[in-house]
Amino acid sequence: MPDTTNIIRKILFVCIGNSARSVMAEGFFNAYAGKGVSASSAGTRPAGEVSRTAVELMKEKGIDISKKKPALLTPEMIEEADLIITMGCGVEESCPVILKKPTEDWGLEDPYNMQREKFISVMDEIERRVLQLIEDIKRRNRSV
Repeated sequence: MPDTTNIIRKILFVCIGNSARSVMAEGFFNAYAGKGVSASSAGTRPAGEVSRTAVELMKEKGIDISKKKPALLTPEMIEEADLIITMGCGVEESCPVILKKPTEDWGLEDPYNMQREKFISVMDEIERRVLQLIEDIKRRNRSV
């Protein structure tokens, strides 16, 4: 029987507000990854709503995140995740339990209140990183 303990099936994207970066990453991942893997997102201090700019820009990419609501990060979400990606906003300080799971920090600028062009550049970087992550996961899962 193959060892499935190192297979990555569930990704958790985490930031403070869960209103832009982590929600866009979740949207890109679930749109592009295909079967067998999925993503969710959460925040350590969730905002009241998802950024309207994020919703509009993702819609332009053909991905609908309009029904997404910022979610509070829970211990259950952390436990269920095979890999946690933080967006670069210091969530480890407000949620040190994350450090007990495989975690990668993307160090992305917070696009909140940014001009549209800068917001787009952050979104494009998230999309690029998500595509690379998907390739890495496929390669890793094949080798297990």
